Amino acid sequence: MANPQIEIIREMLASAPRPTALAERRARLLSLVSRYTISSNTHIEAVDADGVPAEWTLTPVADPGRVVLFLHGGAYISGGIATHRHLVAEIGRVTRARTLALDYRLAPEHPFPAALEDALTAYGFLLSQGYMPGNIALAGESAGGGLALAILISLRQMGLPLPSCAWLSSPWTDLEMTGESIESKADVDPLIQKPYLLEAAAFYLNGADAHTPLASPLYGDLSGLPPLLIHVGSAETLLDDSVRLARRAAQADVRVTLDIWPDMIHAWSLFYQQLDAGQQSLVSMGEFVQAMFEGKHRQS
Repeated sequence: MANPQIEIIREMLASAPRPTALAERRARLLSLVSRYTISSNTHIEAVDADGVPAEWTLTPVADPGRVVLFLHGGAYISGGIATHRHLVAEIGRVTRARTLALDYRLAPEHPFPAALEDALTAYGFLLSQGYMPGNIALAGESAGGGLALAILISLRQMGLPLPSCAWLSSPWTDLEMTGESIESKADVDPLIQKPYLLEAAAFYLNGADAHTPLASPLYGDLSGLPPLLIHVGSAETLLDDSVRLARRAAQADVRVTLDIWPDMIHAWSLFYQQLDAGQQSLVSMGEFVQAMFEGKHRQS
């Protein structure tokens, strides 16, 4: 039986079809989440993370000595702090950590590798603020999930200390779009479709090879990465991005957990305030991050 709550989300998305103009697309994402609220006891503060606009979030249960660096979705061409603020606040609550959300630069105005450069700058900012690597977790949704992986690969290549773990929610890991589910799930995922992704990838890559590991981390060397928790819906066009990523991570001897959620569409956790499975996915993520912090902080 289909999940009745996800059907309501499907109807909501169908009632707000994606426009063609980029500015209107960016506005649409914000309008989809404008109904969601943030608890009044959540402290939010804008910050300049060494030149990258960012936002601190602190809930009453947070340990200020631990932090989750959050990277939003939006196919590298839309999204930002405002579109994901309610999600970031909940991530801080379930992980019992401070959060830092980034407004990394977007394509086509700022193509690859601008977003990665901003994300690496923000990670360096956290280190400069005194956070030990074992007390930092990465969290990324959709394009932000791919970006989180690119951070990890880059840090390892540079010989820099890695964070404790990463949560990847519906990660976009293959900008070539070679996964079988991009076609087979097209009729059941109302949020992300191949034509849109092809256009967004072209904007982001700006002529770079789609097989480039720091743009499509599915093709990167994943050895030596910290533990990964991958959440993906069974009704996602990007399902195969996660399934193939988990296989490649396992083959590289990375500790990886792949959790496929029945009936869920792309980025369903964004709708957690009206979707029980969204809240449950965040609780699962919080338990994972807290366990990784506990296992790492004594070694940091």
